Amino acid sequence: MNPLITPRTKEPHVREGLARVFTGAVEFSSAGHADITRITDEVRDRVAESGIRNGTVTVFAPGATAAVTTIEYEPGVVQDLQRVLEEIVPSSRDWQHNVNNGDGNGHSHVRAGLLGPSLTVPVVDGRLTLGTWQEIVFCDFDARPRERSAVVQVMGV
Repeated sequence: MNPLITPRTKEPHVREGLARVFTGAVEFSSAGHADITRITDEVRDRVAESGIRNGTVTVFAPGATAAVTTIEYEPGVVQDLQRVLEEIVPSSRDWQHNVNNGDGNGHSHVRAGLLGPSLTVPVVDGRLTLGTWQEIVFCDFDARPRERSAVVQVMGV
């Protein structure tokens, strides 16, 4: 059976003008080991700095052992995500990457690959279009603490 698709009651917004691109960053210290850091406010700050009112913001985690996603950022959900990742991609497993490189973070690369390095959020009237409880988080899966940076690129008008 085909799903019933109903027309939206809200008209789409069209904004025209010379497109702009703003690139900034969010920098912070991370504990590694599936440390999950809320960066929503810092991304909002970069969007405000950009002066772009309508477009998209992309948040990107440089490196192969980190990811960016959204969750409800409360201790239970954070712990649940960490636990599920440990169950799916256990740090104690024998990883070929560790055999080849001897750095003990094979699980970190796999976890990062599963969640992905970037997130794109629409910006409408200068605001992120996140849901009520939705927060942008940076997940550091590396096997050690480190200084991290997320690239924040805002594009639009």
